[in-house]
Amino acid sequence: MSTQTLSQLRQLKLHGMAAALQTQLEQVALLLDQECLSRDQRKQQRLVRQARFKLRATVQDIDYQHPRNITPAQIARLAQGEWIHRAQNLLITGPCGSGKTYLACALGHNACLHGYSVRYYRLSRLFLELTQAKADGTYHKRLQQLAKTQLLVIDDWGLEPLTAAQRNDLMEIMDDRHGHASTLIISQLPTDQWYASIGDNTLADAILDRNRPVNPSCAGC
Repeated sequence: MSTQTLSQLRQLKLHGMAAALQTQLEQVALLLDQECLSRDQRKQQRLVRQARFKLRATVQDIDYQHPRNITPAQIARLAQGEWIHRAQNLLITGPCGSGKTYLACALGHNACLHGYSVRYYRLSRLFLELTQAKADGTYHKRLQQLAKTQLLVIDDWGLEPLTAAQRNDLMEIMDDRHGHASTLIISQLPTDQWYASIGDNTLADAILDRNRPVNPSCAGC
């Protein structure tokens, strides 16, 4: 209707009115754009708060001078978020102090900016929350919440051997997320030692099968 009104005003040679209406329409469009931008920013801020990252990190601030077997091209590809859209997983391994947690938090923060829900956990804290959830009767609800999180970041994987209950908890989480949501695992432990850390070869096979990385050639750093 606005376009039709403008056309009629110009046909009637009411150029002043047409110009005034054009200006008003442009202002309305700017207001709508600003509102959309503001909503997007509020959503991003909410997602970042809910993620509870250990570190404030961004992909723009990643230091490539330190020898960590990563390249800007690899990070740029991961930052596009296609692996999260496809519900694929990512594994970051390396010695203590190599910046694994920073890199994971940077990728998680970037995922929030793309509108994905993210949650960061140290593995011990995750198990503690699940133990408490079992005690207060909210265990299944907690598992459902974890399953819906589009990117689950698990830090300090493999620092201590798992108990039977922890192995079962981990299996529940990985099984719920398999093929539906992405998991990013951070570990000092080489993958060939994961079986010993998990402690049960049958469950280890099932857990690791559900957590294969998106691309082993670029997953470690």
